[in-house]
Amino acid sequence: MSLVRKILFVSGIVVLLGAAAIAVAVLVRYREASDVRGSSTEEFVTTEALPEAPEEPGVVWPTYGFSPDRLRAVGLPHRPPYRVRWFFRARTLVEFPPAIAYGRLYFTNAYGRLYAVNTRTGRRAWKYDSGRCNASTPAVWEHTVIQTFMSRCPRRGARRDGEIVALYAGWGQLKWRVRIAPSESSPVVVDEIVYFGDASGHVYALFARTGKLKWKFRTQGPVKGGVAVSGNRLYVGSYDHNVYALNRETGKLLWKSGAQKRFGRRGTFYSTPAAAYGRVYIGGTDGKVYSFGATTGKLRWSHSTGGYVYSSPAVWNKLVFVGSYSKRFFALDAATGDVRWTFHANGRISGSPTVVNGIVYVATLSERTYALDARTGRVLWQFPDGKYAPVVADTERLYLTGHFRLYALEPRRVLG
Repeated sequence: MSLVRKILFVSGIVVLLGAAAIAVAVLVRYREASDVRGSSTEEFVTTEALPEAPEEPGVVWPTYGFSPDRLRAVGLPHRPPYRVRWFFRARTLVEFPPAIAYGRLYFTNAYGRLYAVNTRTGRRAWKYDSGRCNASTPAVWEHTVIQTFMSRCPRRGARRDGEIVALYAGWGQLKWRVRIAPSESSPVVVDEIVYFGDASGHVYALFARTGKLKWKFRTQGPVKGGVAVSGNRLYVGSYDHNVYALNRETGKLLWKSGAQKRFGRRGTFYSTPAAAYGRVYIGGTDGKVYSFGATTGKLRWSHSTGGYVYSSPAVWNKLVFVGSYSKRFFALDAATGDVRWTFHANGRISGSPTVVNGIVYVATLSERTYALDARTGRVLWQFPDGKYAPVVADTERLYLTGHFRLYALEPRRVLG
């Protein structure tokens, strides 16, 4: 064989081996990125019920997602159709829903104005102007309203910082303030400690009475969502592609687990996790919903939705509810990730659903709110406003967060 033929032969072998290696790598990465079906026998506890009502008198809906484990489900006796009792003009976007306590709604618009509004009349009791952008729900605890903020809004100069403030719930006077990185993490208070994250990647535990630091833990990417607390564990997602479990008392890392590998950038986590049934449920920017074992951090299932999942899951009756940028809304089996039903909405879904009395409420970026039968997905009612996380409730009314308005809704009698 001539030298030229030998060179061509060897070159061909090298090319074939390279192609084979690429094919194997593609196959491996494809399998790594494939959906994983779960099991009802692995780290799945079926005895959990709806979260209990807050213990503090006068506090109805203390935090984003209702309870520290962020299940976003309550059994209050509301059913559509509704009529508007009153509405409040917030002047600009309200992305996150209110907390409810002491006969008031506490919420903040995108330009950082925190309102306290009477639940019965819709009249403003007080306001607090932070001068900072906001994308989170406050927490209410022992006549204190605790809210995170981002940079100054509109942004002035190059400095990017944020803060968390505590205000007296009665008239809005400042109680304490702590400077942090910009934060859109809705805080939660458990046993006098407030937990949240910020854009520097830190997760904080502060004493709720004083704002003094108890501990902090740093991830390798911004923490944008809230944290979920269940028992002595805290769960949080990061833009470093990982979900973390921390010891609630010490901040010590218990485990971290990542989004599935794939071609292109791996998924990150904006979604606030929900902890239930011995699992942690969270949405990813890779378009997947994930279920991790709460004790081990092992991936128990994943399910593709066809679009970004910024939505934080709601969990009810062994179902996980979540929306997607694919304009679809999913009810997934909490144990296996199997699809129980889907609903095709009129627009992309970014915000988080809420389940009230077996009805799941979800809004779209095309500004429509749907009330769906949580068991079947059947449409029961629609409202021509709402954009992100749509509703919270007390025993008297349902409160719907519109684009610029907050509505108080009461059941409407159907004649005939």
